[in-house]
Amino acid sequence: MANNDPHIVVAGAGSIGCFVGGLLAAAGRNVTLLARPRIAAEIRAHGLTLTDLDGMAVRVSADAIGISTDPAILAGADMVLVTVKSRDTDAIGAVINTHAPRSAQVISLQNGVSNGTALRGVLPARDVRAGMVPFNVVPMGQGCYHRAVEGDIVIEAGAGALGSILAVPGLACLESREIENVQWGKFLMNLNNALNALSGLPIKTQLKDREWRKLMADQWAEALRVIHRNGIRPVSSTPVSVSVIPWVLRLPTGLFTRVASAMLKIDPQARTSMSYDLMERRPTEIAALQGVVVEMGRMSGIPTPINAMVMDVVNTAELAGEGLPNLTPKALRRELAEGSQA
Repeated sequence: MANNDPHIVVAGAGSIGCFVGGLLAAAGRNVTLLARPRIAAEIRAHGLTLTDLDGMAVRVSADAIGISTDPAILAGADMVLVTVKSRDTDAIGAVINTHAPRSAQVISLQNGVSNGTALRGVLPARDVRAGMVPFNVVPMGQGCYHRAVEGDIVIEAGAGALGSILAVPGLACLESREIENVQWGKFLMNLNNALNALSGLPIKTQLKDREWRKLMADQWAEALRVIHRNGIRPVSSTPVSVSVIPWVLRLPTGLFTRVASAMLKIDPQARTSMSYDLMERRPTEIAALQGVVVEMGRMSGIPTPINAMVMDVVNTAELAGEGLPNLTPKALRRELAEGSQA
């Protein structure tokens, strides 16, 4: 990108978008958040406060970052960071196609493995990059967003050294030529989003429960069989390889806490985004996670009973609209057994 001061528009600025956009603005980047009216009003009133589990505290005043609810703001974009939920990818792609210059680079900072491809379908002949965000961000209210898990953003390598533009204090950004494999590694980690939501527990508490870890390991191994059958070789987003993680998860808790200390570097109150979706009665991204495993398994002739059961239970919880189900691993195993007998 020839422009040394690109106008970066964060399209669909929720928790991830506000955190990433806020840190970019704090470093002097020219950033505008394209957000829903509620979030835009909150930031206009309070500015942004960005914190993390290592003690970072960054304050961004409301006049130091652009805030808009009008997609016409995309007309001035040099770079667009897409941070909407997977289900909204096609819709935001159409908005970008209508308003953003064809020269604007588009980077997906979303969960799932197909959003980059979906955006390319809606935005033909544009520079669209897939990306992976390893951390989760918790909205604390009054413009405060807390990063509760560590990790570096990875984006698809290409022209323009975009990673160097997005790498600022408090936010590392790497470029990779095997972004799909990186995304699949994060995809496997994200399969725990549903289990965490069903448990009603903070992630750290859940990971210290061996029965939850064993269910997570079984789900992971099932998904890995399907992924490998399709010729995909995921790259781990942790120091532990993807093939070893199920073994590590099944270890006794005392040994697990020593072997997997990096996996436990999580804010004690952190929960997955799907937990917040259920708590706030929003649609979840289960179709872009367990749903993908189930469909790939069906196409490959590989049974995926665990992922199918988890998807069904999350869909039921979503329809019930009663918040977190607070289930136990035993209850889910029972659901699995009853499903296999049906």
